[in-house]
Amino acid sequence: MFRCKTFPSNQKNYMKYSFTTIFFSFVFYCTIANPIHNQYITTQPTIGAAQFNIYLSKLKNKKVALVVNHTSMVGKTHLVDTLLSLGVQIQKIFAPEHGFRGSVADGETINDGIDHKTKLPIISLYGNNKKPTEAQLSDIDVVILDIQDVGCRFYTYLSTMFLVMDACSDQEKTFVLLDRPNPNGHYFDGPILDKKFESFVGMLQIPAVHGLTLGEMAKMIVGEKWLQSQKKLDLQVVKCLNYNHEDSPNYDYPIAPSPNLQTKLSLLLYPSLCFFEGTEISIGRGTDKPFMVYGNPLLTKMSYTFTPKSIPSSVNPPQKDKKCFGKDLSNSDIKMIAKEKKMNLSHFFEAYSSYPDKKHFFLSTNYIDKLYGSDNFRKMVIQGKTEKAIRATWEQDLKKYKTIRSKYLIYP
Repeated sequence: MFRCKTFPSNQKNYMKYSFTTIFFSFVFYCTIANPIHNQYITTQPTIGAAQFNIYLSKLKNKKVALVVNHTSMVGKTHLVDTLLSLGVQIQKIFAPEHGFRGSVADGETINDGIDHKTKLPIISLYGNNKKPTEAQLSDIDVVILDIQDVGCRFYTYLSTMFLVMDACSDQEKTFVLLDRPNPNGHYFDGPILDKKFESFVGMLQIPAVHGLTLGEMAKMIVGEKWLQSQKKLDLQVVKCLNYNHEDSPNYDYPIAPSPNLQTKLSLLLYPSLCFFEGTEISIGRGTDKPFMVYGNPLLTKMSYTFTPKSIPSSVNPPQKDKKCFGKDLSNSDIKMIAKEKKMNLSHFFEAYSSYPDKKHFFLSTNYIDKLYGSDNFRKMVIQGKTEKAIRATWEQDLKKYKTIRSKYLIYP
């Protein structure tokens, strides 16, 4: 029902290189810098987007749409600018949550617009519609996705990819995935989504931390027949070179995936702290340490304090302008966190046990159920179940997932 091509690293390509192609490839290999840590990295994988010799010929005489954002960089140049300079007929840009420039705060609606530099139309997939419409794809032959993901089910770039794939399948458009490493690709953990709790922060029956790159996930989506469309999808994955899952936390990621994930530590803590988003606990949005602290005005027995403010990266954050007491995790040992290879729920249980108003610990919207993928977690926490008991409810599903996951691994 589908065609899936994963391009090998030694694939021959008979397209003649242009000077510009060689130039941008050279730029990529020579200028991989990490502004987050202000140091140069010499052991980075080669991302799919940098391998023009593999996919550029596929775009010849094709009308192309790009699903990209601020992370879609090849060296120092954005993929849109690179492809335009190489003569690719880009018709439009589809933008996910946080927008094309990656500057819009979490959850903020994004409107369609025009890119001031290229004059290309930008269509928001976090506004009026989250799935490209038939009209929006009517003038397109190929859709390319190149975005830095974080590796969690509730991170919305994955949901955007899933809906774009479904639209491409519906409209019989080629879907090309330019793969990138997964910062949390060295493990998988957490509950499998219950379909009854499907939402935009959880659309697939996978664990909270799935341990796949977007390229591998795209193969799984198609292979497991999760797309709603009954038509075949022409899926083409351009894989990374010199990447393996075990080394995922050792790489440095040149661009912050979203406004509140600015450091490698925040990327590694994100899976463990995200469930707090369904509670009255702040995880530092509106501070200079998002996803590296947690707290609440009622946790007065904890010594660390911070006060969230409304700032461009987080408009009206939880507990805005309130002094929060909690824990500072910003000095955590990155190597130790990576070595654990699991979601650390101890922070969650410590906050819950210390919270004096347990009746109102969880948000009244029960948003925690969407993040977790079922209402089991909320109910078990209220019942006083231990982390060990909760983890036990994942075990059988994770064993089944491990078998499924193994079928779609591209990297060692």
